[in-house]
Amino acid sequence: MTRSMTDTAQASAPLSVVIPALNSAADLPATLRALEEGKAAGLLREAVIADGGSDDATATVVASLGARVVTAPRGRGPQLIAGAAATTGEWLLFLHADSRLPPGWSEHAAAFMAEPANRERAAAFRLALDDPDPRARRIERLAGWRARRLGLPYGDQGLLIARAFYEQLGGFRPLVLMEDVDLVRRIGKQRLVLLEGRVTTSAERYRRGGWLGRPLRNLTILAGYYLGVPTSLLRRYYE
Repeated sequence: MTRSMTDTAQASAPLSVVIPALNSAADLPATLRALEEGKAAGLLREAVIADGGSDDATATVVASLGARVVTAPRGRGPQLIAGAAATTGEWLLFLHADSRLPPGWSEHAAAFMAEPANRERAAAFRLALDDPDPRARRIERLAGWRARRLGLPYGDQGLLIARAFYEQLGGFRPLVLMEDVDLVRRIGKQRLVLLEGRVTTSAERYRRGGWLGRPLRNLTILAGYYLGVPTSLLRRYYE
C-alpha cells in the first residue's frame, strides 16, 4: 500500500484519541505505541495531545511518534476541551497520558462503535495498575465496583463516546479536577458500558501518596465534589 493510500485510509477512520498531557515525555511513548493497533485496524484517524504547558520533551516525543500537539490552558478539563476541538473523528476516545490500552482494544472499541444504540452511550475499559503489589489489586477491584455499581469510571479508564453525543451533553466542562466525574454523571449509569480488556495505568500516585492514603484522599475529594466544594479548592487537596 502506498503512503498516499495509507493516508487516505487513515483520514476516513472514525476514531480520534485525545490525551491531556503535562510533562509526560516519559509516559507517552508506551501510550502512543499502544494506539498503533487501532491504526493497523483502520480504526484510528488521529491522536491529539493537549499540552498544558510542559517544560520537558513532551512535544518532541509526540512529534517523533506521529501524533499532534495542541496547546491549552493547564487543567484536564480545559485541555480535554481543546483536544476534542482539534479533532475530526466521528468518535472520540479520551485517554490519560500514563494509561496504555490493552492488546485487542481496537476490536472491542470497534464492536461498541458498530452498534447503533451506542451512539447515545459511552464506554470505558476496566482498570489495571502497573504494580505487582497486592494492594494494587484491591484498588483495581474497588475501581471495578465503582464503575459497575455507581456508574463512575474515572478518566484513567478511558472514555469512548460518539462526537455527536459528546456535543449533545455539552462536552467536558473547564474544571481543573473532577471533569471526568462531571461528564459521566451527565451520561448516566444506564448509558455507560464497560468494555473487555484493562487499561494499564501508572500506580505512581499510589506509591507516592500511599496505598491507603491516596484512595482515602480520592474519596474525600469525591465527597467534597458532591457537596459542592469548588474544584479549585479540591485540586489543592489533591496535589
